[in-house]
Amino acid sequence: MSNVNVNENIFISKNQYSAILVLSLDNLVNLRRNRCPIVDTWFQTETGSLLITPISNVTELKPGSVTLPFFGITTQIFDKATGNQLPPPCTGELCICDSWPGQARSIYGDHKRFVDVYFTRYPGFYFTGDGCEIDENGYHWITGRVDDVLIISGHNIGTAEVESALVLHPTVSEAAVVGYPDPIKNQGMYCFVTLKKDVIETDELKKELVRSVRETIGAHVIPDVIHFAPNLPTTRSGKIMRRILRKIVEPDIDNLGDISTLIDPTVVVELIKKCPRTKPS
Repeated sequence: MSNVNVNENIFISKNQYSAILVLSLDNLVNLRRNRCPIVDTWFQTETGSLLITPISNVTELKPGSVTLPFFGITTQIFDKATGNQLPPPCTGELCICDSWPGQARSIYGDHKRFVDVYFTRYPGFYFTGDGCEIDENGYHWITGRVDDVLIISGHNIGTAEVESALVLHPTVSEAAVVGYPDPIKNQGMYCFVTLKKDVIETDELKKELVRSVRETIGAHVIPDVIHFAPNLPTTRSGKIMRRILRKIVEPDIDNLGDISTLIDPTVVVELIKKCPRTKPS
């Protein structure tokens, strides 16, 4: 995510992974000036509606925060290591208390999986699969999927944090980070990077991006592969299909799964062609 201060009165958080990319920054600024609220929210397909969201022109906004639970929604943060409930301010795994109108009731043909995925980890709560930080005022910041954590040489490294560090570089438009098996480190870090228009792909730029990540996060965070990709596999809603990227780098390209929801399925073919891990040794 990259934050853009347009002027002292307008703050826009431009999310690389959102369908809002169909609008240019200029259009977003004009929308705001014409009194069209631009807000950050949290929901899932399974939730059926927005569960954490500001009320336009009422809720005070904080940059990067999806703000507060909607009416009737109560959230709870759990500590992943202990399974204990945490009081704010805290960081942990986001769950929803009780139920609400519109939530999914099952997975077609596999109700056991539905229960196992969403209600077994923390009995009595809906497990979202997302990490979340809550401040002392109850404002929520989504930190990314909890399963998007790489374990490299004993270090737990969140892919969202690495992606954010990459996108901070002035040449980078978009980034997606996934892991692959490594016999020595447990996992390697593979970074798909889309550069901004007219930026030239060079080996020196790859080294610069690695240095930038280390300086931003820490010396122990070292991308193993920087893969320049003009496009990433995204759905019509703007979501990057990291599942497909993982299959490419593992490599397990015979089990990519359904790619019919992608805007351009040919992107996958091009990524496979250029991925060094899918080429014969």
